[in-house]
Amino acid sequence: MKYHFCKSHRLSICSGVKIEIWRKNLYVLWGTQFLAMIGMNLVVPFLPFYIRQLGVTDDDALARWSGLIFAGPFITSFIATPFWGKLGDKYGRKLMVVRAIFGLGIAQILIGFSPNVYLFFTFRVLQGIISGFLASAIALVSTSTPKERMGYALGFLQSATAGGTMLGPFIGGVLADTIGYRPIFFIVAGLCIVGGFVVMKFVQETQPTSHEGTSSSVLENVKYMFSNAQLRITAFTIILVQASALMIEPIFALYIEQFAADTKYIATLAGGVFSIAGVFMVISSPWWGKRNDRMGFKQNLILATTGTGVAYSLHLIVPNLYLLVLLRALLGFVRGGILHALYSVISLRSPANRKSGLIGIASSLNVFGNMIGPLIGGTIAAQFGIMSVFIVNSMLFLSTSLLMWKYFADDSSAKTVKVSEAVEIPD
Repeated sequence: MKYHFCKSHRLSICSGVKIEIWRKNLYVLWGTQFLAMIGMNLVVPFLPFYIRQLGVTDDDALARWSGLIFAGPFITSFIATPFWGKLGDKYGRKLMVVRAIFGLGIAQILIGFSPNVYLFFTFRVLQGIISGFLASAIALVSTSTPKERMGYALGFLQSATAGGTMLGPFIGGVLADTIGYRPIFFIVAGLCIVGGFVVMKFVQETQPTSHEGTSSSVLENVKYMFSNAQLRITAFTIILVQASALMIEPIFALYIEQFAADTKYIATLAGGVFSIAGVFMVISSPWWGKRNDRMGFKQNLILATTGTGVAYSLHLIVPNLYLLVLLRALLGFVRGGILHALYSVISLRSPANRKSGLIGIASSLNVFGNMIGPLIGGTIAAQFGIMSVFIVNSMLFLSTSLLMWKYFADDSSAKTVKVSEAVEIPD
């Protein structure tokens, strides 16, 4: 066995024991986040049908309630996440992860018992307020991971998000047809509660939290982020890339329709083709993370955003479904290099006593991009046609690439613990 002692006295980072801890934390949180993301996306295929079961039968009212209930958790999560991040800096990131996963489980139980659409909406809003698992997990992983492995760790964690988001609707549809709607929420709740106990037992927080007197408020964290040029650019980039990517979602099925001679199974076809990008995001995220650790973030972010812009523009000329499948695979591969890298940059450039708070703000900006993207895409498609959305979002990704090339600092802080600074002592 070999022990590593760091001349900078960062024994919690450099020792072999602590490296084992960060790996264990990462793998446990990966599994828990994968289950959480599946749970949060199970409802997507049958949401309107469950609302109809609760008594909303008018088609117009059903459409309105479906949109409102789907968006509810995102709106409240956008507001609440920075506050949970601030509490993570003050009381502990592990505590926030456990709170979030148990909160999601409690919300699912309440949703399962909803007697009417009003309480269903209320409990979905509550889910957004008390959950916030993703930001909490990112904060905990980023504070327990050695800086030189930050890219890999957050890239690996991102694959859980992509995988859960991709598989959730499929599993939800199968379960809805097999066991009905209500039991699904109780199954998700059970998985979340088990996940919470697993985190409590196996995840170990390695970085001390702030004392009460040094804790920063949400407003102070917002001011800090937007007063720092590099954090400000990264925050703006998160909004831009998420909004650009989600512009396509409202109209993707209509785009697929032009390739299908038989529209009987158009929803299944659209879902299958759409999910291919998610599969390749799962595959590529850890690969991009390792490249970030070796080469820094700027070069890879420019490559990934440029590739994403080009891939979206090729949707304008792809001639058939077979080539579209390959194009979606390429899109997923290059998109897999973006979001987790931006979170890594936020983490590496954040003071220890603000890390959770700033990551919470970044997560809220991510949610904000997710909210405005579909609205913008639907508006553009209605005014100028479906293909115009691909023109706009590809231009936005290419513009983001130019923005980073000109203003983004080349971050080498991931390599702050150099091999030359460690002394290796064999048994």
